[in-house]
Amino acid sequence: MEFGFGSGVLTGVRTDAGGSLTPIRFGALQNVDVEFAGDTKELFATNQYPIDTARGKTKITGKAKVAEIKARMFNDLFFGQTLSTTTSQKYAWNESSAVGGTGAASYTVANAGSTPLTDQGVFLASNGNQLIAVSSAPGVNQYAFNASTGVYTFGSLPAGTGVLVNYQYTFTGGNSIALGNPLMGNTPRFKATLFQQFEDNQIVLVLNACVSNRLTFPTRIDDYVIEDLDFSAFADAAGNVGSWNSTN
Repeated sequence: MEFGFGSGVLTGVRTDAGGSLTPIRFGALQNVDVEFAGDTKELFATNQYPIDTARGKTKITGKAKVAEIKARMFNDLFFGQTLSTTTSQKYAWNESSAVGGTGAASYTVANAGSTPLTDQGVFLASNGNQLIAVSSAPGVNQYAFNASTGVYTFGSLPAGTGVLVNYQYTFTGGNSIALGNPLMGNTPRFKATLFQQFEDNQIVLVLNACVSNRLTFPTRIDDYVIEDLDFSAFADAAGNVGSWNSTN
C-alpha cells in the first residue's frame, strides 16, 4: 500500500530551440495539481441507458503554486524571450533629502551614475503630498528631473524642506527579461517532472512536452507572493506523452 504526502518537487526544462537546457526547480513549491480529463461519448439505442461508452479527446493540465521568484523560470517556461544576467532595473524608494532655500534648489540622487534613470515621483516628507513634474523651470511645488545626470531641481521651497524621491535605475547584476512582442505561435516548450517521496515510496510523473498558458504574480498587503503557473501537456515528436512511475 502506497500513500503520498507533501507538495513534492517539480522541475521543468525547456526543450524548444533557444532553450537553456537547464532544469529549473520550482522553488518553495506550495502545491501541484495535475489533471487527466477525457471526454466520454455514450452510445444509445432504444433503451434508457447507454449500451457502450468510449473516451474521446483527453487532455492533461497542471497548476503549480510557487513562492520563489526566479526570472529564468519565468522566461524558460512562459515568456521564451531574451534573458539578461548582467544588468537589471532597480527602484529607489523614498530616498530622502532636505532641499529648498533661495532660488532653485537641487538634489543629485545616490545612483546618478547608474543610467538610464526614470523618475517615479517626489513627495513631501512632512505630509506625503506629491510634487508636480515639469520639463524645465519648476515653480512652487514643482520639480524637473534630468534623467542623464540624476539631478532633481526644485522650485520655490522653504529651506530644509524634506523630500522623498523615487526613481528607477540600472543595476549591474540580477536578471532581466526583455518583453518584446513576438509573432503569434511562438511558444516555449518544456519537459516537466514531478517527484514525490513519502516514507520509502516514490512517485515520479514525467510529461515530455508542456506549454504554459498562464502565469500570475499576485501581491498582497500582508502575505507572501505565491505565483501560479498553469500548463498543459501533449505528445512529443515521437508520439509519447510521458510516464507515470510509482513504487507499487
